[in-house]
Amino acid sequence: MSSNELISTKPPKERAFLVAAEIKDSERLLDTEDSLEELALLADTAGLEVVGETTQKLDHPNVATYVGSGKVEEIAALAEETLADVIIFDDELTPRHLRELSKRFGEKVRVLDRTALILDIFAQHANTKEGRLQVELAQNEYRLPRLSHAWGHLGRQTGGASGRSGSVGGVGLRGPGETQLEVDKREIRKRITILKREIESLSEHRRRYRVQRKRSRIPVIALVGYTNAGKSTLLNSLSESDVYAANQLFATLDPTTRRVLLPGERVCLFTDTVGFIQKLPTDLVAAFKSTLEEINEADLLLHVIDVSHYNASAQFESVKQTLEEIEADNIPTVNVFNKADLLDGDIEETRKLLAETDPDACLISAKTGEGIEALKNKIVETLFEKMVPIRVRLPYTEGALIALFHDQGVVDFIESGRSNVVMEGTIPTRYLTSYQPFFIDETFDADENEKV
Repeated sequence: MSSNELISTKPPKERAFLVAAEIKDSERLLDTEDSLEELALLADTAGLEVVGETTQKLDHPNVATYVGSGKVEEIAALAEETLADVIIFDDELTPRHLRELSKRFGEKVRVLDRTALILDIFAQHANTKEGRLQVELAQNEYRLPRLSHAWGHLGRQTGGASGRSGSVGGVGLRGPGETQLEVDKREIRKRITILKREIESLSEHRRRYRVQRKRSRIPVIALVGYTNAGKSTLLNSLSESDVYAANQLFATLDPTTRRVLLPGERVCLFTDTVGFIQKLPTDLVAAFKSTLEEINEADLLLHVIDVSHYNASAQFESVKQTLEEIEADNIPTVNVFNKADLLDGDIEETRKLLAETDPDACLISAKTGEGIEALKNKIVETLFEKMVPIRVRLPYTEGALIALFHDQGVVDFIESGRSNVVMEGTIPTRYLTSYQPFFIDETFDADENEKV
């Protein structure tokens, strides 16, 4: 069989029609046009072919159909005209939205929202056992409240006005659809419980591993950034390894750690993490909690930014917001502006501008290697040479941290109490996260270490 014949037998991609609403006074980092462009990239990553798109300005979402009823009719006509198989909305739809829209568009066209699309991409790209479990958990938690419309056709067979139950003399009777719905919900809840138990078991193993890493005193550096910013390529460049990297959204989901030798024979562990995106589904953030803990436990964050992207500032803010949500915004961070090789203008001008706005930032190209040595030196300076001031109250049970402060830091003030000790001074940046749970800013009694 010829190669042309092989190509011709490949099944065609599903055709997707995209819908976005510009909601008045809503807070969003990307404008509607840019958000739709990102949705198109997500659809492409999921293996769909985008055949059309439309937008609508609204004061607030329609309670039944998200967009207005007239717009629904227009979308249905456009979907039919473009032979769309699926209609994707650029926001998370409520169960009612999905139910009503599915009725309006008919059985031949599926209705998805942004969250379902991202979950599908994650399902395709999760390779490790933990990653697959986390995605399945997020999918089930997303699916649970949206099950009702899936069994509406069975409920309607009972003749009830509600579509899920019949009634005789005003007394509601459970129909077959409702019975099957309850069975399905019970099975999903059971599966969610099992998944959480398995993920917790894997998380405990990961926590023990992190404790061992901390005891070894090898600094851990987490690479964070918007999806497709080049984190995996940077990890490959730093560690001379071959972590999978591709020019697509969410190419890497499972955290990958590599040992890197930095200038001065300093050894560090670098961890690549899942890329962020605007409107990252809440269920997904919750499901990937154990993976995101790799970020919270890091001694330093490298925030990788695609400097060539026209919306780099919005992507930067989106990542900052997510770091705040997972309470990782207090970890020392070096901003790394990547993909300098794709800049159209003078790189030196860009470097000068960055130096004025963010003196500690690094401009690099992970692909060509430009700026990598300067980045390594910045990491060494931040982790091993930069001292930061802290004031902590340490229980005597934390003897290792007390000893570490004396050994690696500079103690300017120490005050012992009945159950803990207050210490003030400076420590190397790399130890900051170890002391964060014990930070204080209150005034203490000199004798008893009690709050005044």
